[in-house]
Amino acid sequence: MEKITLVLGASPNPDRFAYKAIRSLQRRNIPIIAIGRRDVDLGSLKIKKGMPADIGPVHTITLYMNAKNQKEYYDYMLSLQPKRIVFNPGTTNPEFAEIAKEKGIEVIDDCLLVMLNTGKF
Repeated sequence: MEKITLVLGASPNPDRFAYKAIRSLQRRNIPIIAIGRRDVDLGSLKIKKGMPADIGPVHTITLYMNAKNQKEYYDYMLSLQPKRIVFNPGTTNPEFAEIAKEKGIEVIDDCLLVMLNTGKF
C-alpha cells in the first residue's frame, strides 16, 4: 500500500505546524489528503472540510487537533482503517489511542516533522 497520509486538522496558515507538515510531506512526494475546518485550495493540494468518504485507503493519520475536537472524528478515522495514527504534540488522547490500539492500529506519540527529518516516518 502506498503511504497515503491524512493530515487531520490541516491549515492554510504557514505559521501552523499542520501547514508545515503538509509542505514537508509534499517535498518528500508522500501522497497527502488534508482535512481542515473549511475547503481551501493551496494550489498543489486542496484542504477538504468534513469527513469525505471518497478518499480511499489511508496508511497514516497525523493529528493536528486537540483531543476534544478529535471525538467527532473517531468513527471516521477508524473507518479509514489506517495502519498508524501519529499524535503530534498537543494532540495526545489516551482514550482514542486505546480504541485505536484495540483495533490493531499502531499509535505513535511523536512529532511528524521530527519523524520526517530523522527518517523515522
